[in-house]
Amino acid sequence: MSTSDHKKVLKQIRSKPVKVIRYKKYNVPKERSCGVLNKKCRRCGRVGGHISKYNLNLCRQCFREIATKIGFKKYS
Repeated sequence: MSTSDHKKVLKQIRSKPVKVIRYKKYNVPKERSCGVLNKKCRRCGRVGGHISKYNLNLCRQCFREIATKIGFKKYS
């Protein structure tokens, strides 16, 4: 079985509990507690260019699109 999403495989093998247990042990990714991939844009899901100041949690591209709507001004 070659797939990038582990949830698809779990759907396929859910009728075989022993295989499900073994698959989860070796293939389900662990929850991240820190790192770059833990911080994602809440609007589009990008991980690069993340702005977390003022609890925005947006990437820089999404921030530029909605900055005036949420009350930021451009001074230059």
